[in-house]
Amino acid sequence: MQPTISRRAFLGMSASVGAITTDGLRVRLAAAEPQLPEATPNKAIIVFWTHGGMSQQDTYDMKPDAPAEFRGMYRPIATAVPGIRITERFPRQARVMKHLSVVRSVNHQNGIHAPSAHWMQTGYFGPTLARNAPQKPSFGSVIARSRGTGQSHMPPYVAVPRAEAFGYQGAVYLGAANNPFEVGADPNARDFRVPNLALPGNLPLQSAKTRAQLLKEFDTLRRDVDQTGTLEGLNSFKAQALEMVTGDRVRNAFDMSKESTRLRDHYGRHLYGQSALLARRLVEAGTACVTINTGYWDHHDNIEKGLEQHLLPLDAAIGALVEDLEDRGMLDDVVIYCAGEFGRTPLINGHAGRDHWSDCFSVLLGGGGLKGGQVVGASEARGGKVSERPVSPLDLLATLYQALGIALDTHYEDASGRPVSIVGPGKPIHELL
Repeated sequence: MQPTISRRAFLGMSASVGAITTDGLRVRLAAAEPQLPEATPNKAIIVFWTHGGMSQQDTYDMKPDAPAEFRGMYRPIATAVPGIRITERFPRQARVMKHLSVVRSVNHQNGIHAPSAHWMQTGYFGPTLARNAPQKPSFGSVIARSRGTGQSHMPPYVAVPRAEAFGYQGAVYLGAANNPFEVGADPNARDFRVPNLALPGNLPLQSAKTRAQLLKEFDTLRRDVDQTGTLEGLNSFKAQALEMVTGDRVRNAFDMSKESTRLRDHYGRHLYGQSALLARRLVEAGTACVTINTGYWDHHDNIEKGLEQHLLPLDAAIGALVEDLEDRGMLDDVVIYCAGEFGRTPLINGHAGRDHWSDCFSVLLGGGGLKGGQVVGASEARGGKVSERPVSPLDLLATLYQALGIALDTHYEDASGRPVSIVGPGKPIHELL
């Protein structure tokens, strides 16, 4: 006999599921906009965001012949690609450099964290100290909007462990469905679990599925009298959110216990390594963009101490990710991108640190069909300015979009209804294509 449910109990169930789908997973009515399937299916990107600004002089653009106050404390080492030398703290990237390329001539015109993060995340200068609100969507949100959710029910854009970049990794006018899904926990933690995929403590999984079926029948009734189509659009996103909570695919993708101890050790038992391994699992399951926010790199004082906490874990994560993707036949389908809002001053300051520097800095690119083993652009002898081949933030994003198969003439309407280009005057870096 089928159980009977009172009207009051049914409405309570509706509220419970609504809380799961709209609050926990950030599904909003605005998310019901149609997705445009412009990107190449199965292409994805994994981003290492060096929040605060990595020192190019101590990593990818070393100046061993400069005076000590410029060259810093590390020595360069040879890589697998003749002529390319990087810091001694990146031995694992050195071994896989044939798959990676460095752009040493990135530049923009701002040395303040928030505006610079907006510039590198969106391609556009926007906020000022007097106006902090984001003005344009992040490249992760553009990728999510362009790729859509497909049939995998995976969140198209994920931030590990949470969104950073001073609040500029969001979707703005592209709709809440294209905001990053925040993991909200450290994948290296012994008890790692994703809070946003957890059901309320008093709601068993089978009960949620039963309530979902009841809501489906109830929504069908409501759609019969809806003449606007709004309920139809919202219902599809509610179904996606419920699938994320109750379905096996998403839960399995986040289940790190399914990986071998050997592979987890190879990536490194730290936030960097386990986040990179989780990112590989997510893109393998259908996520289009995973951004790994790797901690704070704003080393104004004692930069050596700060870098010692970051460089080797970052190196292990990137090196292992390249090898793992290659072993699985995925490397040509997954772009790897390492960048921050700017670099650091060529001259070490009086506190043994480096300050903000946007006139010339470096980023790392690889995979996704991009050419590896390349160095694009160059800085001056002491690293202060670009000496050849300047590259803008929009050029970088145009390169990422091109690698992912997103049409560069794509425009999206902003809040005022004006179409805005995703790349503006940016041009892909042809040396990498």
